[in-house]
Amino acid sequence: MDYYKPIEIARELYISTSALRHYESWGVVPAPARAANGYRLYTKEHLAYFRCLRTMFPGFGVAVTCEVLRKIQSADVDGAFWLVNKEQAVLQSEKVAADQTLELLQHPELPTVTGKKLKNRMTIGEAAAFAGVATSAIRHWEKEGLLTPERDPENGYRLFTPTHLRKILLIRTLRSTVYFLKSMKDIVQAVEHQSIEQAKKLTEDAIRSIHERNRHQLRGIHRLIELCKVLRLL
Repeated sequence: MDYYKPIEIARELYISTSALRHYESWGVVPAPARAANGYRLYTKEHLAYFRCLRTMFPGFGVAVTCEVLRKIQSADVDGAFWLVNKEQAVLQSEKVAADQTLELLQHPELPTVTGKKLKNRMTIGEAAAFAGVATSAIRHWEKEGLLTPERDPENGYRLFTPTHLRKILLIRTLRSTVYFLKSMKDIVQAVEHQSIEQAKKLTEDAIRSIHERNRHQLRGIHRLIELCKVLRLL
């Protein structure tokens, strides 16, 4: 059987030999046999594990990658692939939300509602009905700093403008995603300051990032399949 020295694998993957030992200690790579002098004896299976690990990290993150490889070690191929599938589904939902957001920003005219006239000042109930969300959701977004409605000087009630309504529609589109929660405040604030072009740029940047993550995930899946073939699990 051919063996690889730790330094040989480390050089191929552009990492240190100590990183190899860390991955081994995490339990995501099988412990290698040892030579008489105590040196690790890595095989082609170990090399495939390390390649898969390093390639999956950018697209799936450390936690998911480690969970997938632990399932591979226990020969639970279906469990590993379903974890990967779930992450791909999450990314797909983010892409859909991103596309919807960009569409809304490229066509900023507010939708019409039959029998309802858009007013310059609306109550929270009117704004919620127009946007199709709950008033509690609007209050939550206000608490999170995503909305800053005006107040009626006489009774202190919230008053919402068409700009606020556009922000509510954006938040409604973005709220179900993980990635966009990180960028949501920047996009919404750009709309608040009438900078639709800046909001579009932020959304387009996010879409480019999603494309990049998708490519990383596909490369990781390719290495995962290679690993399964080396282990004769496929």
